[in-house]
Amino acid sequence: MGSHLVREQSVSPRHTDEFKTFMKRLPTDHVLNTSMVLKFWTVDPALQKRYSQLESNTNVILGKAQKIVRKLFTLSKRCPKLPQISLPRERTLGFWLNRAQSLLYCNEHGVLGTFSEEVQSCNCATEHSNACQGTVPCVIGEGSSCLSCAPDNITRCGSCHPGNVLHLGTCRPSIANSLDHYLNIDFDMPDAEVKYLLQRLDSRMEVHAIYISNDVRLGSWFNPAWRKRMLLTLKSNKNKSNLIHMLMGISFQICSTKNSTLEPVPAIYVNPFGGSHSESWFMPVNQQDFPDWERTKLDASLQCYNWTLMLGTKWKSFFETVHIYLRSRVLTDDPAVNETLFYEPLDLDDHTSNLGYMKINSLKVFGYSMHFDPEGIKDLILQLDYPYTQGTQDAAFHMLLEMRDRINRLSPPGVQPLDLFSCLLRHRLKLSTSEVVRIRDSLQIFNSKLPNYSEVELGQLCS
Repeated sequence: MGSHLVREQSVSPRHTDEFKTFMKRLPTDHVLNTSMVLKFWTVDPALQKRYSQLESNTNVILGKAQKIVRKLFTLSKRCPKLPQISLPRERTLGFWLNRAQSLLYCNEHGVLGTFSEEVQSCNCATEHSNACQGTVPCVIGEGSSCLSCAPDNITRCGSCHPGNVLHLGTCRPSIANSLDHYLNIDFDMPDAEVKYLLQRLDSRMEVHAIYISNDVRLGSWFNPAWRKRMLLTLKSNKNKSNLIHMLMGISFQICSTKNSTLEPVPAIYVNPFGGSHSESWFMPVNQQDFPDWERTKLDASLQCYNWTLMLGTKWKSFFETVHIYLRSRVLTDDPAVNETLFYEPLDLDDHTSNLGYMKINSLKVFGYSMHFDPEGIKDLILQLDYPYTQGTQDAAFHMLLEMRDRINRLSPPGVQPLDLFSCLLRHRLKLSTSEVVRIRDSLQIFNSKLPNYSEVELGQLCS
């Protein structure tokens, strides 16, 4: 009777047909951690049923054993106390999950070892420490950069998740290659030196632009009534197709006739890469912590001033054209007048109401020009659809993402940052609107698959 009870009690899940079937269903093309094994365990109804039956049978056996022991104790004349029945300690679910791993990876040469998930190796209880060691596939899934193991050698990774590159069977985070060949935004001059040169309006910081205006001729007196429009443009697509330009300061020298009661009120709009005037952003002079105009008097006999706006490295941004709108306001000492009184007479021919004349001697922009390779960037974009290899496609995506982020990082101040990168594609690469939208969407989709994904909502400046 006793031996019969021992045999029934020794039945374990491992020896059942259900467990053997469960083991055959486990995938072998990548390593399974405990969580993965548990997932397969919980969705196997036959195994769950058999496991419950074994638990139930154990309780039945225990009950029978206790009855027999009590009966024998009653009949016995020499037993001083009732014997205690001791069963083997119940094996937890974690034990069986690890046993499944061990059977998969640590069951060579007829020796069963114990699989260690931490070190992805086996502990073999034999004289030869690695006698039971089998093939442990590569790690994929959550927390791993590997997408799938190599078919010819499952111990090594065969393909990686986006944002990683395969190197000698392992995945490494992808880092965008240097952009210097395509676009060089960096400026290696120290901030203190930049500020020094801008304060002195040093010619080495001047970006020579073309002055255009139908309203104001440089060096000539004009009636400041109504708004005057001027612009400084570079015509880069025509003259300097291999350069883009950074704006760091604006300066103009303006004179007024003696005893004039008018002062200039400039408004600045900046077009980053070309296109229409509507694709320009307004410069918020003296708003919040944005810099204000600095005025320096030059001539005592005539009221001549240098008006300088220094953006420096903090507020610098790309420019192709700078639009200057000049209005004049009436100076007043009346503290009750809070509003700006613009000088805009109703009758343009009424010379009796003239409050003085103005003259602009010079108008300059300061900053620097940077190397730009539009054809090289077009080739990068082409690789998004027609890559030389999968690796070159990912590399192109990474470089364009890096380029996009670095350009948009120089977006002007405002409630919402602007998408300057799309302006570059539209006007300096001369891509169609539909192409720009397609590239922008492709980059966002690729970026969403990368670890630590983040995307800032951008305002659209260029159509």
